[in-house]
Amino acid sequence: MKEISELLFPDDVFYAEDHEWARLDGGVITVGINDYAQDQLGDIVYVELPRVGDTFEKGEEFGTVESVKAVSELYMPVGGEIVAVNTDLEDSPELINQSPYGDGWLIKVKPDDETEIEELMDKETYLAMLKEED
Repeated sequence: MKEISELLFPDDVFYAEDHEWARLDGGVITVGINDYAQDQLGDIVYVELPRVGDTFEKGEEFGTVESVKAVSELYMPVGGEIVAVNTDLEDSPELINQSPYGDGWLIKVKPDDETEIEELMDKETYLAMLKEED
């Protein structure tokens, strides 16, 4: 596992306590797991994601990520309707390890309330939380 200082944490995303990230773009929020989470999990071998049209409340489980080490639940950083699912992950779940903020995104959500994203942490707050956990 890498040191926190070796991991990537973009400034343009918000971070959840459960290590998901969320990026708002044109009324749609893209969600994935961040670099810390994929590093902790190790090689990701399987992802279970919801279907387009499914709706979830903020904090509700929407899927799982399976690695060689563990199975981890995925939680909604905001409530809303799933408008896209990264189907590339079905055949290439390692994209999450290779590019957690790019090709390894998980879902796109049409939020019930766009302002929910503001309840998530910015980069500095998230990093402070990680350092407290270490």
